Amino acid sequence: MNDQPTALERFWRGIIPENPTYRQVLGMCPTLAVTTNVQGAITMAAATTFVLVCANIMVSLLRKIIKPHLRILVFTLTIATFVTIADYFLQAFMPEMSAQLGPYIPLIIVNCIIISRCEVCASKQSLVPAIADGFGQGLGFLLGLCSIAVVRELLGSGTLMGYTVLSGDFWVNCGIMILPPGAFLTLGCLMAFFNWIGSKKQEN
Repeated sequence: MNDQPTALERFWRGIIPENPTYRQVLGMCPTLAVTTNVQGAITMAAATTFVLVCANIMVSLLRKIIKPHLRILVFTLTIATFVTIADYFLQAFMPEMSAQLGPYIPLIIVNCIIISRCEVCASKQSLVPAIADGFGQGLGFLLGLCSIAVVRELLGSGTLMGYTVLSGDFWVNCGIMILPPGAFLTLGCLMAFFNWIGSKKQEN
């Protein structure tokens, strides 16, 4: 379709203009739950990106034969297949991280980011834009999760990627930052900050 965004536009939109965390406000469950440290955030974002790209590929390839009344069922089954692959991969090769993320990897199945991209992009466009959209949204999700995780891990534990950064008599860890209230507080502050930046750019 001529009125659809190009592959490059799809990729760029997913990172900043349509960022899943700060613009679309999707995928809030893992955003709030797995951002106590950067390693967990990166792993969750990588697993989600894998599912995003693979689901977009399959839906784009099948878009002309999927019946409209069956599309949500097809989307869900496709997503569930790749989530299972990602979950088993983590269990086999990254058991500690799999245990840390717990049920949030299987819950990628119901992540609104993925099913929305299948509906908005992959079911309407060819393979290349669908792949670009998956990577763009995945990178945007990575930026969202990591920005929150950096703040929470640094202030809550005094570490970054597991390495001690803030310590000594002059520093006291803010324990609330690694608890659920810290997740909501960090998300709210960062969302307000990025919206403020966006409004300033529009004014200029």
